[in-house]
Amino acid sequence: MSTLQLNIRQFIYSLSNALDLVGVTNVFHGRRVAYMSNLLAAELGWDKAILDQLFEASILHDCGVSQTNVHAKLTQLQWEEESDHCIIGAELLNKSPYLNHLSDIIRYHHTHWSLLKAFDIPDHVKLCANCIYLADRVDVLTLTSVAGRSNVLLSVDETLSTINRLKDSWFAPELVDALNRVATHESFWLDLEQVEDNATAKAWVAVDQRKPIEFEALKKLVQIFSSIVDAKSPFTHDHSQGVACLSRYLAELLGLSETQCDKIEIAGLLHDIGKLRTPDDYLEKPNKLTSDEFAMLRRHSYDTFNILKKIGGFEDIALWASQHHERMDGTGYPGHLRAENISLESRIISVADVFQALAQKRPYRDPLTANEIIKILSKMATEGALDGDIVGCVQQHLDACYKQSLLMR
Repeated sequence: MSTLQLNIRQFIYSLSNALDLVGVTNVFHGRRVAYMSNLLAAELGWDKAILDQLFEASILHDCGVSQTNVHAKLTQLQWEEESDHCIIGAELLNKSPYLNHLSDIIRYHHTHWSLLKAFDIPDHVKLCANCIYLADRVDVLTLTSVAGRSNVLLSVDETLSTINRLKDSWFAPELVDALNRVATHESFWLDLEQVEDNATAKAWVAVDQRKPIEFEALKKLVQIFSSIVDAKSPFTHDHSQGVACLSRYLAELLGLSETQCDKIEIAGLLHDIGKLRTPDDYLEKPNKLTSDEFAMLRRHSYDTFNILKKIGGFEDIALWASQHHERMDGTGYPGHLRAENISLESRIISVADVFQALAQKRPYRDPLTANEIIKILSKMATEGALDGDIVGCVQQHLDACYKQSLLMR
C-alpha cells in the first residue's frame, strides 16, 4: 500500500475553500465564520487545543451543503429545514478518522442554546457548536443588511441588535457578551472584507507539516469531498466515484505503478471539485445551456486546479484532475492543450469521465448501454479528441469497464 507525504491541515483548508464556492457569488463564508468564531473563543480564553478544533470545524461547518439553492436559503436568519445540512455534514465527517472528532460540533451548529445546553454532550462541544452558530448568523446578518451599502460598518448596529435579542435563547450569553466586546473595534468588521488573507488560517495550516498518510486513509478523507460534489444533483450521484474506479481500472490494465494508480484514483475522485461553483439548475437543465451558462460550466476544471494546486504533495493529482476536459486535438479546455502536453494519466481520466457520464442518466437523455458508449468513444478517438490506445483498451474490456463506471464490481 502506497503512502503520500501530505500536510493534512493544508489539505483540509484547501478543500474547505471549495465549500465556499457553493455560494457562487457569496464566497468566503466559511473563512469568515472561522475568523469570527476564533476571535470570540480567544476573547473567552479557550485553550489552544479547543481553538484548533474550533477553527477546523468552522471552515467545514457547511460541508453538508452541496446545492446552491440550499446555500441561498441559509442566508435567511432561520428556515425550517436548516438542520438537514447539519445531519448530512456530521454523517460525512464520521467517515474519516481524521475528521470524525468534529461530527458533533457540525451536527449541532444550528441548534438553539436553550436546547443545546441540556444535551448530554461535552461542554466544549456545545460551546464550539454554538460559537459557530453565532458567527454564522453574524455573517449572514451583516451581508444581508450591508447589501447595497458602501461600508460594512453601516450594518453593525442592526446585526448586534438582532444577536442581543436572541441572547440565551439562540446563543450562549458568554458568547454574545464576547461578541459585544470585540464588536467595538471597527477592525473586527472591516477584517471580514479581507478574510481570504487571514493570519489565523495561515498559522493553523503551518503547524501541521507534511507527514506520510496511507492511501486508504487518504481515500476516505477525499471521498467526503467527492460525495459533496456528487450530491449537487441526482444526475451526478456517484459520478466522481465511478470516474475514479474506472480510471484506476484502466491505469492497472495499462501497467501503471501502484503509486500512479493510487494517485489517479484520488484525482478521479476530485476531478469535479470545482463544479461546486456551478449553479444546480445548470446541471439539471433538460435543454441546451445558454452561452452564459456554458461559460460558467467551463470554468469548473480551472477551479479544480486552483483548489488542488495549493496542497503540497498533490502536484500531479492537481494537474491530472484539472485536465479531464482537455482533448488530444487541442479542442478541449481550459488550456486547449494538445496531445504532447497531456499526460497519460490525464488522458485516462478524460476517457473515464466521458464513459461514466454517458453511462449515467442526464436530464436531457437516458443512460446509454455499453455498446452505445464505445461507439461514441471510438468516434471521438477517430476524430482525434481521445487517446485511441486507451479507448482500444476500453473496447477490449467493455463489460468490465461498464461495471466499474457504475460501481457494479
